[in-house]
Amino acid sequence: MSSDASTLPLRDAPVGSQRAKRALLGGRVGDLVNSGEGVWIGAACLLAIVLCSAFVVLMAANRPGILSATSHANYFPRWMAGPVGGLLPGLTRNNTTLKYLFSGAIVVMYVSYLLGLAYVPRLRARWVIATVVAVHAIFLLAPPLALTDIFNYVNYGRMEVVHNLNPYTSIPILEPHNDPSYDLSNWHQLLSPYGPLFTLLTFVVVPLGVAASFWVLKGLLAVFSLGTLFLVWKCARLLGRDPIAAIVLVGLNPIVLVWGLGGDHNDFLMVFFIVLGFYLLLRTRDRLGAGGSDEAVDAAREQPRAGVRGWLLPLCAPEIGAGAAFITAAAIKASGGVLIPVVLASLVRAPRRLAQVAIGMGCAAAATAVVSLAAFGLHIPDLSTQSRLVTNVSVPNLIGLALGQGGETETLHLLLSAALLICVALCCVQAWRRHGPITASGWAGVALLVTLSWVLPWYVLWVLPMAALSSSRRLRVTALVLGVYLIIAWAPASGQLWDAIGFHPEKTSLGRLHQRYVKELLN
Repeated sequence: MSSDASTLPLRDAPVGSQRAKRALLGGRVGDLVNSGEGVWIGAACLLAIVLCSAFVVLMAANRPGILSATSHANYFPRWMAGPVGGLLPGLTRNNTTLKYLFSGAIVVMYVSYLLGLAYVPRLRARWVIATVVAVHAIFLLAPPLALTDIFNYVNYGRMEVVHNLNPYTSIPILEPHNDPSYDLSNWHQLLSPYGPLFTLLTFVVVPLGVAASFWVLKGLLAVFSLGTLFLVWKCARLLGRDPIAAIVLVGLNPIVLVWGLGGDHNDFLMVFFIVLGFYLLLRTRDRLGAGGSDEAVDAAREQPRAGVRGWLLPLCAPEIGAGAAFITAAAIKASGGVLIPVVLASLVRAPRRLAQVAIGMGCAAAATAVVSLAAFGLHIPDLSTQSRLVTNVSVPNLIGLALGQGGETETLHLLLSAALLICVALCCVQAWRRHGPITASGWAGVALLVTLSWVLPWYVLWVLPMAALSSSRRLRVTALVLGVYLIIAWAPASGQLWDAIGFHPEKTSLGRLHQRYVKELLN
């Protein structure tokens, strides 16, 4: 975890250095290193990621099977398979072989990704940008991979708009079972855990029908993913870091591509607004020429009035917008809320900036509360039920197994929840001491990911943008190690590995209890 990781390319450089100036003004990193061999390796890494991405999508879209969770022997409509459905008629129908092919492709992608972090920055910027756009286009054409979350989104929206059932007070099993989205969704006993702003978005697409809603949401998530990468690029330039390396770390991560974009998850919306908040804060610092210090920014801005009134007036739109962006992220998915205290702590020594960001947060929170009250009454997302879910390979469950408890117990759950609070508090202290929230927010994301009982592979996206923009190599190494863990835990072929080594956490008494609880919610 603490190794220097010399293969990672996000080398820090002073903003005024010649190296940084070439990177910032030239828009490419190819000028920094002239190595023919390095260029070829980088190009090969990009090509491998694109080809493996295409292979994964073609396998999943080829015919109904295990790679597309909503398909089965008698159901895989053309609208779901997409335009590339059925293009590999000779591909094996053996599910075990498909698992190995799918898992092998992901492993090749991740190895190429790790190599690419070292060699891709030697390429021209347009090659890397073209690759990022290409893989987004490829996964835009994919059927829903791995899980059925996108149809849960659609179904919760239809419950309110079509059937007048509040998704925060009525479980989906109460809706008419002939609704076209009901059989495609699966959390039939779970009240909606999604934030009010995202749930309202699902209301908007309901008139389009299930098929069109699927593709519109899918396209929207891809757009927000590209928007996040654009903001990461802009932030990296403001920080004097390699923008190419930054977008590679975030945008070409195979876990995010396969399970995130391929699985169509709303985390892309949440992360977009988080990175937007960081960008707006960085832009203000850059505009004032304060050398990156929040204290210097506060001093550089003219304050016509002393005291509290001087903190409030004149208003600063970027900082107010930053505060609103962080609240918006939390109102889309509650996980984004863990960063709010860290951001505020980073501004404590800059009281005017803190006041401006707090104004933005307060306004956004008030607006969200009014809209949510009008749409859902006094009801909020059901996070308590979801917090009781446990995945077999989550870190808490693995700790419980290692302790001989058969999995995560209630006591261990409480201890890890307390550990998360302590970690967030320590991250707040770090942000306060360093006058900046990015690195501390990355560590807060790591703490959240490793203490969650219900952990899913694309959650690594919560950490990657901060890791890409941070000066901490330890944070980047941790993000990459988490990626290895998530691939081992979630690759389709891992089941065969667990059988080979006799690892069956679901067969302990506590494991069976966890599985039964999940099945009850899926009924």
